[in-house]
Amino acid sequence: MVAGATGLVGRAVLARLLADKSYSAVYAVGRRAPDQQHPKLVVHIANSFSDLKLPPVDDVFIALGTTIQVAGNAAAFRAVDFDAVVAIARAARAAGASRLGVVSAMGANRRSKVFYSRVKGEMEDTVATLGFKAIVIARPSLLAGDRDALKQPGRAVEKMSLFAINLFKPLVPANYRPVEAGDVARSLVDAVRAANPGTRVMLSSELQK
Repeated sequence: MVAGATGLVGRAVLARLLADKSYSAVYAVGRRAPDQQHPKLVVHIANSFSDLKLPPVDDVFIALGTTIQVAGNAAAFRAVDFDAVVAIARAARAAGASRLGVVSAMGANRRSKVFYSRVKGEMEDTVATLGFKAIVIARPSLLAGDRDALKQPGRAVEKMSLFAINLFKPLVPANYRPVEAGDVARSLVDAVRAANPGTRVMLSSELQK
């Protein structure tokens, strides 16, 4: 199962799962249907994730995320990046999922003074308590990809940051360089499939091609 399949990373995760012959069915859960079509794709439209009921699943990938600017305020941001992610992970675990791959962010830490990083850290710590056999947490830095093609709201600060970092790329540590959404998806799917019991955190440098 993949949640967030209409986003940058989620769309790429879905494409990889559909092409993977080891998966007989792929469930896409979200508020709208992804643009991909495939014989083994089953779409579940959910207006609310608080009472989500899922068919039996083995692996779950969650690539939900927004920004405070896009969400409108801190509470709306937390509703997506914490509440929705945890609710979906809990529903997937109840449906039998034993392996979880979730997209977080660089700097995630529940003790951070930065609200964004603190929420991401709280999310990571909470999903770790849900009973999954294996969890892979991806912490990408700035995501590079075609947001315009997805009709997502523009992120002016992100575009400016990407431009500045790319300009001085040789001087920027690997963990803080922009990373392609497709590379994050590839790394996350591969890591979940090969996951050993326990929790693995993949920093942005590990996610790059």
